[in-house]
Amino acid sequence: MSYQEAKAKYEALGVDVEAAMAKLASVPVAIHCWQGDDVRGFDTDPSKPLTGGIQTTGNYPGRARNPEELMADFELMLSLCPGMKKINLHASYAIFDEENGGWVDRDKIEPKHFKKWVDFCKKHGLGADFNPTFFSHPKCDPLTLSSANEETRRFWIEHGKACIRISSYLARELGQPCIMNIWTGDGFKDIPGDRLGPRVRYREAIDEILSEPYDFSLVKPCIESKVFGIGVEAYTAGSSEFALSYAAMNKEKCIPLMDNGHYHPTEVVSDKIPALLTFFPEIALHITRPIRWDSDHVVLLDDETKEICKEIVRCGGLDGRVKIALDYFDASINRIAAWTVGVRNTQKALLMALLTPNDALRKMQDEGDFTALMVAQEEMKTLPFGDVWAEYCGRCNIPQDGAWFGTVKKYEKDVLLKR
Repeated sequence: MSYQEAKAKYEALGVDVEAAMAKLASVPVAIHCWQGDDVRGFDTDPSKPLTGGIQTTGNYPGRARNPEELMADFELMLSLCPGMKKINLHASYAIFDEENGGWVDRDKIEPKHFKKWVDFCKKHGLGADFNPTFFSHPKCDPLTLSSANEETRRFWIEHGKACIRISSYLARELGQPCIMNIWTGDGFKDIPGDRLGPRVRYREAIDEILSEPYDFSLVKPCIESKVFGIGVEAYTAGSSEFALSYAAMNKEKCIPLMDNGHYHPTEVVSDKIPALLTFFPEIALHITRPIRWDSDHVVLLDDETKEICKEIVRCGGLDGRVKIALDYFDASINRIAAWTVGVRNTQKALLMALLTPNDALRKMQDEGDFTALMVAQEEMKTLPFGDVWAEYCGRCNIPQDGAWFGTVKKYEKDVLLKR
């Protein structure tokens, strides 16, 4: 079936296909740098294991070992994925060289340590989001912002404040708001003797971080929750209740962030999106794929990914209310392919949502015609979406499905296997 025939089928349902593609092309999706090097970063000993609730499994050849390799790999992925993009950086990806004085610890990092990332973004027309790195560091005791040790807590507060300054720099230089996400793996492996104390310290520490001056129209600090992690199975200080309560009490200076791997297995973030948008002007998302827990598998075009994107579109989230980012890492497969599959699937799910006659479905629901609603939703599943997706990729000068993987395999042979 041709694009024109597919377009006619959607338009018969009242869907403006051209408007849907134009809208998607204007929506930034933040792509995480850490898929390319297994969350190693550049500021600590790469031979040591990840800590703080972070774990990457697999040893596929070709992991990026330095900024130049990571940027080259990211650049290839960008050439294979349509749409507007940002890069999502962790503080541990600071670049230290003789020009900027060499290595400093995380409490002393400065905007100059991210100048090469800014240059990279400008070259490729990218915005940038940012994350303090509260893991894989000797000063995790194992707690960070919730630690009872004043010296430990002070170090991480200063790190957070430094990250506010860096986020402001990224936003100003790149002309796009920077979403700065605060997440820690703070918690306990077994049943704690005090659940309140760490959370009070965590709240006070975030208060101090956000006392660093910033323009909330340019820097959007987020508070991200988690249900549990490796080594913190019994208790996490930054639970969902904690993160949402903090964001709700501080709407003038931060927003909530939901990662769809950070909840109990029967919870779905797709239902939480409209719940939060009822009260918050803006929210942020990390889209991933949990398998039984926060396992950060590559995003597929599965039911929950599609439902998340449906709710983003239905709730008007593409008009700036929902900040979209990806967060997964798989070291068992080609890392560039992992990036590409996840980014393309997120774009597909968003386009599917934009091609849905949401006004008509809403009317059926409001009128109580649930039979018609079910029939319409089911019949949408067999519409010729693939032809519209192929047209969109073509307009973005991006390879269509079936045409990009050969490029990755050639790069693997010529570049990755020689590392």
